[in-house]
Amino acid sequence: MMTAMITPMTSDGAVDYDGAARLAIYLVDDMRNEGLVVNGTTGEAPTTTGEEKRQLIRVVLDAVGDRATVVAGVGTNITAHTIELARQAEDAGAHGLLVVTPYYSKPAQDALAAHFTAVADSTGLPVLIYDIPGRTGAEVTSETLAKLAGHPRIIGVKDAKDRPGATSWVLARTDLVFYCGTDMLNLPWLSLGAAGFISVVGHVVGDRLSEMIEAFGAGRNAAALRIHQDLLPVYTGLFRNQGAVMTKAAMDLLGLPGGGVRGPLLPANDAERRQLREDLIAGGVKLP
Repeated sequence: MMTAMITPMTSDGAVDYDGAARLAIYLVDDMRNEGLVVNGTTGEAPTTTGEEKRQLIRVVLDAVGDRATVVAGVGTNITAHTIELARQAEDAGAHGLLVVTPYYSKPAQDALAAHFTAVADSTGLPVLIYDIPGRTGAEVTSETLAKLAGHPRIIGVKDAKDRPGATSWVLARTDLVFYCGTDMLNLPWLSLGAAGFISVVGHVVGDRLSEMIEAFGAGRNAAALRIHQDLLPVYTGLFRNQGAVMTKAAMDLLGLPGGGVRGPLLPANDAERRQLREDLIAGGVKLP
């Protein structure tokens, strides 16, 4: 159970490092997360500086690194810059890397393979490939993933392609570890052989997602299905707008560090916050 963590910010738009530490502790101790991804898309990585990314890794490691895996998002659409961020994350002490498909450029498959290989070659850290074509404009095909599985440090995939057939094909032919990256599909992806989740809703229901994983692993499928169905309003509520926007609104509702977002995002408006409150309550989240 892992959560793609938001980056808390102060009212003036600065990174709230104390808030990041407090949120990381909450996610691990109360939400039962076994790992956290920092500097991912939900962490607004496209709008944070290299130094902010470095400091966030160190702050989260200091807070929870002795009892949770801390994975650093380092992916960009520039191979050289991605390598720079990967080396920076290794130097800061990260336990692993999450590398998203280069966005906008839409590289061919041989170019994607070269990109991921170059990043994996640049450090000694294990690498997860983040395959999310709906956001990047390019998928990593099953054949390319199978090829990359031969790299000793490319160990898994955050899978947000939402194609069960493609996921099954790769799982049947490689040793790559898959983490579901689309919360609504968390339970179906366990049935395909996923090891767990890299979640957004884990900010508010990570403990229940952990229970789902445990129930499914123990063969208590009806219990896992019941959790999935109970959480449907939460899945819907946190994605009525962009995930970082709605998650920060949820953190505000819970009295946890969240704060504002950086442009081009805008914070949730009053109507969205009212609807989110209803969604969270319907999904069993206890609000103050």
